[in-house]
Amino acid sequence: MARPRRLGGALALVAACGLAAASPAVAGQRAPGMKPALTSDEGGLWGVAERLEQEEAASGERNRDPALEAYISGVACKVAAEYCPEVRVYVMDRPFFNAAMAPNGFTEVWSGLLLRVSNEAELAFALGHEVSHYAENHSIESMRAHRNRSNAVFALSVGIAVLGAASAAGSANPTPTLDATRGLIDAVQLGAIAAFFQFSREHEMEADRLSIARTAQAGFDPRAGVTVWENLMAETAESDFERVRRSGASTNIFDSHPMGKDRIAAIKAELKKTPSGELARERYRAAIRPHLSRWLKDELRRRDYGETLHLIDRLAKDGDDLGVLNFYKAEAYRLRRKDGDTDRAREAYLVAAAHDDAPPQVWRELGEARRKSNDPAGAKAAFESYLAKVPEAEDAWLVQDTLKTLK
Repeated sequence: MARPRRLGGALALVAACGLAAASPAVAGQRAPGMKPALTSDEGGLWGVAERLEQEEAASGERNRDPALEAYISGVACKVAAEYCPEVRVYVMDRPFFNAAMAPNGFTEVWSGLLLRVSNEAELAFALGHEVSHYAENHSIESMRAHRNRSNAVFALSVGIAVLGAASAAGSANPTPTLDATRGLIDAVQLGAIAAFFQFSREHEMEADRLSIARTAQAGFDPRAGVTVWENLMAETAESDFERVRRSGASTNIFDSHPMGKDRIAAIKAELKKTPSGELARERYRAAIRPHLSRWLKDELRRRDYGETLHLIDRLAKDGDDLGVLNFYKAEAYRLRRKDGDTDRAREAYLVAAAHDDAPPQVWRELGEARRKSNDPAGAKAAFESYLAKVPEAEDAWLVQDTLKTLK
């Protein structure tokens, strides 16, 4: 965005006040094991990260399965390489695609991301992206650049306001001058905000590029970086909410991440000079399998059934965990309640029941579906199967009462 013109007097006033001076924005690559001085601006950022780490470590949303945490930490260490001793991973049961690495090495990986990556290579790319932010000191660069702009914008706003007030004092009709001044301030602020988000996009693109190298060096296939973004774009296109669907193709200057197509194109260009590696899909699914049911249940609470159904269908293509996946597919249809969803739910429950890993709740829901469709014999058989599988279920008394009415 072009710089506003004719601000010489205001800029001179800002410079005279000394408010525009600030630290350089570029921090440079981090040395392994480096810890900043407590009195520095980066030391302050570390202090904030350490307090947040303490809160998240004690959070009720933290997944405390030591096997899962050790597994994710192991993949993170492979892509972190020289920074491995500094990485501390916390898995958070939150149904959104997110991972973040703080300036002090504290790293969060959310269950929504773990559901959406299909193999170790995709997980490695996502973690390598966060490690690259850490290694290149993007957090401190972003903080300094934002602070510099904020200081300059604040001082410039004060300067313009002073000049506007002085001009208005000597004018018979002050309102137009003050209105023009306010508009000028808004333009300066808009430019600063837009520049901040452009800066963030540059960091994101750099982190993608560096993650490709880290993923390949760790022995994984860096092409997984393309798959991650293509899958997310396809899922977004199936959202039940128009606002979410439109976000997948947004060109707004305030987007903090590059558009999906641009991001994929940049990754593909970098991949031309990068060797392939392993995907490790089976190993990855085995690691997350104990948590699949809980995470899918959390996923339903988002109430974006279009995205959830797309995600489940993609997970089911591998041919694993079909009992669990089809149960939650049926649940998504049951909760969505669009035309035809009742039949779709019943069909998915039946598919789930044919697999050994089907949750016991499949038979309870089949019983309810058959009861509503005037099939008392079928409902009775399903309810009895449910009670046989989980005789101590919390709702056992309710199912038993329902069986009495069927008799």
